[in-house]
Amino acid sequence: MSLVVQKYGGTSVGSLDRIRMVAERIAETYREGHQVIVVVSAMAGETDKLLSMGWELSDAPAEREMDVLLSSGEQVSAALLAIQLNEIGVPARSMLGHQARILTDNVHRKARIRTIDGAGLRSTLETGQVLVVAGFQGTDTYGNITTLGRGGSDTSAVAIAAAVKADFCEICTDVDGVYTTDPGVCSNARKIKRISYEEMLELSSLGAKVLQIRSVELAMKHRMPLHVRSSFSKAEGTIVTDEEHLLEKVIVAGVAADKNAVKLTVRALPDHPGVVASVFEPLAEASISVDMIIQNVSKAGHTDLTFTVSREDADRAENIAKELVASVDAQGVVRDDAVAKVSIVGVGMRNHAGIAARMFRLLADNSINIQAISTSEIKTSCLIEVDHADRAVAVLHDGFELGKPPS
Repeated sequence: MSLVVQKYGGTSVGSLDRIRMVAERIAETYREGHQVIVVVSAMAGETDKLLSMGWELSDAPAEREMDVLLSSGEQVSAALLAIQLNEIGVPARSMLGHQARILTDNVHRKARIRTIDGAGLRSTLETGQVLVVAGFQGTDTYGNITTLGRGGSDTSAVAIAAAVKADFCEICTDVDGVYTTDPGVCSNARKIKRISYEEMLELSSLGAKVLQIRSVELAMKHRMPLHVRSSFSKAEGTIVTDEEHLLEKVIVAGVAADKNAVKLTVRALPDHPGVVASVFEPLAEASISVDMIIQNVSKAGHTDLTFTVSREDADRAENIAKELVASVDAQGVVRDDAVAKVSIVGVGMRNHAGIAARMFRLLADNSINIQAISTSEIKTSCLIEVDHADRAVAVLHDGFELGKPPS
């Protein structure tokens, strides 16, 4: 008998008919003798609906109240699923974040989980019930409801799986696994049977929407095996696991395009020690993550500093940069929203020379200009015009022959 955590996303519980289908799937697992904890998202579209209602009432709604509002979506789906499970003879009870004792920090809308009462959840499981936990939420040290940010139910599921020492965590979604790239862009995209935590982490950070990045970080930290699969079929999905458990280590595992990037350039920044730090320190204090960074060669004691941030942070980052311009006598800030980051990812890149050069040549041969480059051990990224993003993905996917099964 295994202890299994299953997470169902918004599309999977998006209607009463789909909730009935999900309940049958859970019932099958339960009747096989497994202990089951289910984590659910809000019904598809519900979080956006609640968000727009809050913003319609106020231009600056209190974040505490927005968390109370947004968390209600998961409460509805958890209750409905528990009702249906009981209806088909599977004993079940719904639990909200505070009932599951999910304790977070005190940051609203982007809270991070600190602790979960795993022993308490296991004790409740011993009663023979399926636990249906509302994802995306917890409570802070003052008892306030907090939410975990977009995709937070993935994080809830992995954190709960780690806390109860589950055998594995299933992420059940509207796709049947992780693909070499977006099948909507490349028709020959191939489902990956096994992928490492590191590769999945990079793909998630690049905009692959299958798994939320913080959930992958948690899974890697706790070495929790993840199984990404469809909610609506029994087909095997993708196992996310340790690199040492991969059956084959391909050089490039996947290609991704992140269209959520914005490029900011601080023009004619004085080129002397400490000035670059003065740009990035206030960004860090505002919890704004900076990605690609380029500093031009100094001319006449001044340099241009270019960096990228996520679209959701772009306005704040631009305002912070503009405040700095006046204080250090720089020329100004230029913003470019028409960019995208295209990347190749693979653990095999660690030990193979020439992969980046091959990527650059493929893009050049297809008249795709590179504005910036960043690399890590298992990733190479290029900043390009957003209008070329899909074509770049297709070029790289075909150029590295990712549509072919590994030999």
